[in-house]
Amino acid sequence: MAGPLKGVRILDLTTVVMGPFATQMLGDLGADVIKIEAPSGDTMRRVGPFSDSSHKDMGPLYLQANRNKRSVVLDLKTPEGLNALLALVPEADVLAYNIRPQAMRRLGLDYESLVRINPGIILCGAFGFGESGPYAGRPAYDDIMQAASGLSSLFAQVNGTPSYAPINVCDRTVGMYLANTLLAALFHKARTGEGQQIELPMFETMAQFFLADHLGGGAFIPPQGGTGYQRLLSATRGPYPTSDGHLCVVVYTDEHWRKFSVMIGVPDLVAHDARFANIAQRTVHAAAAGEFLAAQLKHKSNAQWLALFERADIPASPVNSLDALFDDPHLKAVGFWAEMHHPSEGTLRVARPPGTWSRTPPDIRRLAPQLGEHTREVLDDGWGKE
Repeated sequence: MAGPLKGVRILDLTTVVMGPFATQMLGDLGADVIKIEAPSGDTMRRVGPFSDSSHKDMGPLYLQANRNKRSVVLDLKTPEGLNALLALVPEADVLAYNIRPQAMRRLGLDYESLVRINPGIILCGAFGFGESGPYAGRPAYDDIMQAASGLSSLFAQVNGTPSYAPINVCDRTVGMYLANTLLAALFHKARTGEGQQIELPMFETMAQFFLADHLGGGAFIPPQGGTGYQRLLSATRGPYPTSDGHLCVVVYTDEHWRKFSVMIGVPDLVAHDARFANIAQRTVHAAAAGEFLAAQLKHKSNAQWLALFERADIPASPVNSLDALFDDPHLKAVGFWAEMHHPSEGTLRVARPPGTWSRTPPDIRRLAPQLGEHTREVLDDGWGKE
């Protein structure tokens, strides 16, 4: 079955993680995505490990963010390369990029120039900082955004030291915003025929994302207390040690706490301890709530607690390693993992697009392309058939 975006054509000038992650999601949904690469290729190609010592441009980060795309190599700094790209613009629905806007203007790929050859083009730039602010044009990577948007300081509030999350959390989050933004622009174009110019700055996007949880008293003018959601900032939030490992449990609602107090043999806990009486008090006393849970969980094993929590319908989970996810029984049952053959890289483990669709499911039609694999095909025949 064809995906819901079948027939949508996207020129993808993005690199690294944020942009490729977004355009891959659109490719999974059926869009024809042409990835325009410089002769040196996307830098993520060269982040290993590799399937073979001779394959130094097909690393796992690249493979996992560039399926359902065709790769065309063009040197946009040459008239020939730029003209070849411009020849594809008239039939494109979207041109997405994550280089700085100044560079796009120098290349003549600004909206005013592109709209003259394709009035319906959606030109979307996703880059570090909004063009109307004093930080415009500054370089940005995930680490920079974690610090600038407040995430690193949240770690400091918990354990005293600013830190980075061990994942490209800003790239991935802004990538999802970018995919959502392009879907909305495509919907508008489908209804009206109108394209538009869009900028999606990382800094503003991530500031909104983190403040949604942590604006706290700063939501009011004048402020009614400090920023930060105390339950999330508690150093005693868990996961909690058990007799044989660690366990995540979220004893959250009033009903959860009533059931848990019965489970541990203190049925009057909620009634007699004002700190745990309701969600408002448990938020104020988040550290104490965490300490109480930690003191209880150490007396039983993971398996014992998981059985008790399942019967009580209290959310709990073991602390899975990444390797454990390869054999997770639920992921196996829902068909999360697929083994697919790549023409140059052999058998790959691939995470399928999540979710189920009754009519237009996303799919993996092709695995990530080799550098320039489709250059001749696309330049000879234009968009042709994907």
